[in-house]
Amino acid sequence: MDLREYLRVFRAHWLGMVLIAFLGVAVAFGWSLLQPKAYTADASAIVQAASSSTGPSSDLSSAMLGNTLTAGRVKTYVTLGQSRAVAQGVIDDLHLSASPEQLVTKVAVTNVVDTVNLQVTVTASTPEMARSIAEAWVKSMASEVNRLETGDPDRQGAVFLSPIDSARLPDAPSSPNTRLALALGALVGLAVAVGYGLLRYTLDRRIRSVEQVERETGKPVVGTIPEEKSFTADNRLLPFDGGSSRGSEGAHLFGIGEAMRELRTNLQYMDVDNPPRIIVVTSPLPGDGKSTISSNLAVTLASSGQPVVLIDGDLRRPMVDTVFGLPKGAGISDVLAGRATIAEVAQRFGNGQLLVVTAGKVPPNPSEVLGSARMRELLKSIAREAIVIIDAPPLIPVTDAAVLAHSADGAIIVGTVGKTTFEVLGKAIGNLERAGARALGLVLNKVPRRGSGAAYYGYQYHGDYYRSDEQELPSGTVHGDLLAPTRPRAPRRASRTRVGS
Repeated sequence: MDLREYLRVFRAHWLGMVLIAFLGVAVAFGWSLLQPKAYTADASAIVQAASSSTGPSSDLSSAMLGNTLTAGRVKTYVTLGQSRAVAQGVIDDLHLSASPEQLVTKVAVTNVVDTVNLQVTVTASTPEMARSIAEAWVKSMASEVNRLETGDPDRQGAVFLSPIDSARLPDAPSSPNTRLALALGALVGLAVAVGYGLLRYTLDRRIRSVEQVERETGKPVVGTIPEEKSFTADNRLLPFDGGSSRGSEGAHLFGIGEAMRELRTNLQYMDVDNPPRIIVVTSPLPGDGKSTISSNLAVTLASSGQPVVLIDGDLRRPMVDTVFGLPKGAGISDVLAGRATIAEVAQRFGNGQLLVVTAGKVPPNPSEVLGSARMRELLKSIAREAIVIIDAPPLIPVTDAAVLAHSADGAIIVGTVGKTTFEVLGKAIGNLERAGARALGLVLNKVPRRGSGAAYYGYQYHGDYYRSDEQELPSGTVHGDLLAPTRPRAPRRASRTRVGS
């Protein structure tokens, strides 16, 4: 993963990641509220040596001797200060119910570096108790030092312990450290949030971005179609101006129209010397929108002035008649059965450059009908006069699309963003290649226009760009009986593209 993919993961899952981070902070705050409060008080003392000199020189010698004695004793007194004997003295003095062993665990005696000072730190449940124990601990230590030096706890010896600073009453608890807990909670929450985002990215095998699809499949993505939730089953066909007209509806359709024009251009320049003339549009599974895309691709090609024939090759669940609002009647199956000619079943639409051939009567053996020599000859004869777009069944459930693609120049495979997995897509491509057919490219459908999904998949469709005139490619020459002039027929309404057949 590169930095761009990490940013894409964050932008797609930022809400969940932020909630997890906040959850970490909330858990830390709740933990700190449940912990018992503890207060800490400090008291200090100094190890001194008794002086009995009578002159200046003697004072110097006594001071040096005293320093030697105290320096040698201070380490011993640190150990002495954490003994049960000192704790017992404090218990007796304050009339505590705790045992010496329990009390010792709440007290720390330390020696300040390079000094003869001792510091007593006491932790207790109340500020008053912490201060009282700290002061009593210094007093009990002094008694034990006297007992160690003279045998009498009330009589000082050559070295004794003298209090320096009495303990102060703590004004705030020392534990729990709420700020530290919140910081650690935020850090742990952030780590879990990042792990959550990366785990979802790793385990999610659905189509996410153009780059990853091309990297996983080795096939080019020739088109990306934006999602439009307002489209209905009865309203999913582009008008013949491609949605490029000004106005609210034109602005609404422009993103989809532009995506279809991009797909048209990619197909036309896929092989400049020998551009595909017979194109099969299929998908791995039902519901990916192949019928809608094939119909609108035919409309987009025809709007540029090229003669186009759209054939509904899905003889199991035909949808082209529904997209164009045509009645059920004779179609391609009747032509292949010899009951009608292609000119009799073809219906002209829009600017007169588009002919639509529906499926007709559903035969009992669709694969054999579509793979017949008669079908191959029919496609070749039509391709001499027009571009042929075939709406084929899905690749995984049946073999019809692979059979058709073998007789065509190649197939376009439509996958749904956020639904189609790489495993399913790979299986569909494998079925196509095993049939000796060529995959022209992939089309990603239902690309999110906005929100976290758009950020995740790396697409930006805004629909706020207008174009007054579309640059059209040179139109083809129309001739022959198939494309003989008839009265053009318009779709039932100027409608919009929706992926959902």
